[in-house]
Amino acid sequence: MQREVDEKYEYYKGEIYAMAGASRKHNLIFSNLFGDLHSKLKNSPCKPYGSDMRVHIPENTLYTYPDISIFCGNIIPAETDEDTAVRPTVIVEILSGGTKDYDRGGKFKLYRDIPSMREFMIVDSEIISVEIFCINKSGHWELEEFKKLSDVVKFLSVGVSVTLDEMYAGTKLEEGK
Repeated sequence: MQREVDEKYEYYKGEIYAMAGASRKHNLIFSNLFGDLHSKLKNSPCKPYGSDMRVHIPENTLYTYPDISIFCGNIIPAETDEDTAVRPTVIVEILSGGTKDYDRGGKFKLYRDIPSMREFMIVDSEIISVEIFCINKSGHWELEEFKKLSDVVKFLSVGVSVTLDEMYAGTKLEEGK
């Protein structure tokens, strides 16, 4: 069904959910971050993909469109659809007002079922705030928060860093607001 319509839908446990459009700031943050990651991963076996790359999590049946997903090595297609991939290493969600609670809570819980995932980043599009969850050696997720434009976020699993200043360039968001 997804190929026959222009809108994007998530599929989870037999239910279909329409996905909302994104704000100007959301799109600007996406462009800044995706462009930076694409440039920095150019000679790497890891590649970033935008929100048109559908991700399937067989462990819990979710089909979803993360804002950015990074896959290392060969893309593994889902058994049911060659245009859908499984096993990302990193997922980035850029928060919007209507999806903020779901992305932070229920969706992250579902993402944690991905055995290959090592990092999950949440970027707020309304205030300067980035959270990155990394899986530690004990298999537990640890949170690190960033709130200053001079802060540097390191994606340890893919060996690149980005600054909040680069991510939020052009948004006119200010620290502490």
